[in-house]
Amino acid sequence: MHLFCGAPGSTNTNPPVVLGHEFVGDVIEVGSQVPGLKCGDLVTIDPNISCGQCWYCRMGEPNLCTNLTAVGVNFDGGFAEYCVVPSSQVYHFKTKVPYHHAAMAEPVACCLHGIDRIGLREGQTVAVVGSGAIGLIMVQLALLGGASQVFASDPIERRRKIAEQVGAVPVNPTQIDLSSFVRTRYPQGVDVAIECAGNPIAMQEAIESVRRGGTVMLFSVPNVDAVLQLQPYQLFQRELKILGSFTNPNTQGRAVDLILSKRIQLEPLITHRLPLESIKEAFQLFGNPDAIKIIVEMSARA
Repeated sequence: MHLFCGAPGSTNTNPPVVLGHEFVGDVIEVGSQVPGLKCGDLVTIDPNISCGQCWYCRMGEPNLCTNLTAVGVNFDGGFAEYCVVPSSQVYHFKTKVPYHHAAMAEPVACCLHGIDRIGLREGQTVAVVGSGAIGLIMVQLALLGGASQVFASDPIERRRKIAEQVGAVPVNPTQIDLSSFVRTRYPQGVDVAIECAGNPIAMQEAIESVRRGGTVMLFSVPNVDAVLQLQPYQLFQRELKILGSFTNPNTQGRAVDLILSKRIQLEPLITHRLPLESIKEAFQLFGNPDAIKIIVEMSARA
């Protein structure tokens, strides 16, 4: 959506390019030098292509590659009937899974990297600020990672209901701020707060919700010119850890396995499935309070 809206500083794409970096499809042709894939395989794509040669790549941080490019950003992507991708970016679903679930592999992979960065420990408490698709994935990954309690804050009732469905305690920030709510149960605050809303107010809520010594993950993609007002003394006196997370380094395969395991609920997150011919309508649904995850597909599939 950031690419479609042309948010300044959000990407280095140069139109015209076919967008779509979260996608799945059937293999219809395989290059002569490609092992392990065959026509008919259901595959998902890791869109992010690192150079393998820069300092960051050689230090094992390919997501920070200074020459990073991406399918659907720099090269034609998934919003088309056919897409050519390097075999290195292809991950095979080895058993049957619904197409619209498989299409969620890339966002799940990004969330897995965020959870890895946090270093969540069994029994810790977590607050998730923003219960869109990413927030709802984060709720589930935190629970799978051993969180004893997860709170999920969102002003939209439908999202709170789904958050509760996938295991969180829902919080309505229009009635009580998240920090006050969590402290009714954990007076010191939660161990971890994950911000998934994309605005400085939500970021501040996350910071205020954690205990002294807590961890704050700023996971969303905010506007490039957004500014967070932060008192450095808080970091010192409360000994806070504030982290960022960028893309999905080496987590796409884990996302595929997690989806295949059916240990993460994806169906409740998908509120709309539209044909490719209605892609304009799909983009117009962004910002609609009834929309969470919108899937664009060639045709309705099981």
